[in-house]
Amino acid sequence: MCYLYLVWSNLKRKKLRSLLTLLSIVVTFVLFGYLSAIKQALTGGVDIAGADRLIVRHKVSIIQSLPESYKARMERIPGVALVTHQTWFGGIYQDSKNFFMQNPVVPEEFLDMHPELLLPPEQKQAWLKTRTGAIVGRNTAAKFGWKIGDKVPIQSTIWSQKNGSRLWEFDLVGIYDGRNKNTDTTPLFFRYDYFEEARQWGKGQVGWYTIRVKDPAQAAEVAKKVDAEFENSSAETKTEPEGAFVQGWVSQVGDIALITASILGAVFFTILLVTGNTMSQSVRERTGELGVLKAIGFTNVQVLSLVLLESCLLALVGGTLGLGLAWLTTSRGDPTGMLPLFYFPHRDLLLGLGFSLALGVVTGVFPALQAMRLRVADALRRM
Repeated sequence: MCYLYLVWSNLKRKKLRSLLTLLSIVVTFVLFGYLSAIKQALTGGVDIAGADRLIVRHKVSIIQSLPESYKARMERIPGVALVTHQTWFGGIYQDSKNFFMQNPVVPEEFLDMHPELLLPPEQKQAWLKTRTGAIVGRNTAAKFGWKIGDKVPIQSTIWSQKNGSRLWEFDLVGIYDGRNKNTDTTPLFFRYDYFEEARQWGKGQVGWYTIRVKDPAQAAEVAKKVDAEFENSSAETKTEPEGAFVQGWVSQVGDIALITASILGAVFFTILLVTGNTMSQSVRERTGELGVLKAIGFTNVQVLSLVLLESCLLALVGGTLGLGLAWLTTSRGDPTGMLPLFYFPHRDLLLGLGFSLALGVVTGVFPALQAMRLRVADALRRM
């Protein structure tokens, strides 16, 4: 307790300097939390992608469509357990800022393929009975205040109806949840048969297929068989694991890990210099007092511990406050609505606490060694 009293007294000696250093550390760890949440939003889908699912897209580009007739041929390939398809709808709700994924799907096949989407049985039955029915994730429903029974107008940027209108209206019959925190609960899904009947062009074409393989260990072999099946056709395919497909979308933004590591590296290096300078100045100003402590019986190790405790306390308080603020703000989700899996992962929170402790040790060790090596006579002479 006497150590803590001395440490706290030393931190209060130059209140403004300690406060500014503390705020710098807080800002650093708030930034750490936000960057961790952004990284999680952009790469979280890769972590939860099904190991037994393959994505089949056009060999040239994802924007090229595939014939709906490919489905029956894929189902005959050995090792394939289930096949379904999706198509990118590209719609917005009321305003261009309200952009989220909407895809037409075959309901039963789609839900069987994605067991991580939890939809109550009665809502599933309502979807099967309602041709214009749609289901939406909990996050999007909460964001826009939607409830079951609402009519949801979506303006498509790609698909027009037979009458030329791009405004599509869906009956909201279900709201699904995710099996775990990493499950994306922002997309809206509606029935493919309604979409196929109502769209003006592109009939008989779909965006991409999802395949479930019977044995995940044979996924690579099944992928080769699928691509061989459509080799030299007018629409050749590229089949890859779902994780690789998601990673391909993420890579369009850039190397997220490298970007975040570079930003955090620069920020932590800067705060290392700031905090280290604060501790060095503090020790230099207290040279005489440290000499008095040694003169009255404090050992070298005790003096070393005092300075290290001071730097670690400053870093831990600042780091904990910063991480706490980041946790509170990111727990509300992405304010822009563009990042569906936006939250501060527990592993990064623990990592942040470790970084704050390391910051305290690194910035305090050299001033602490300097204080430990002080000779009593030299220190008292500077008073």
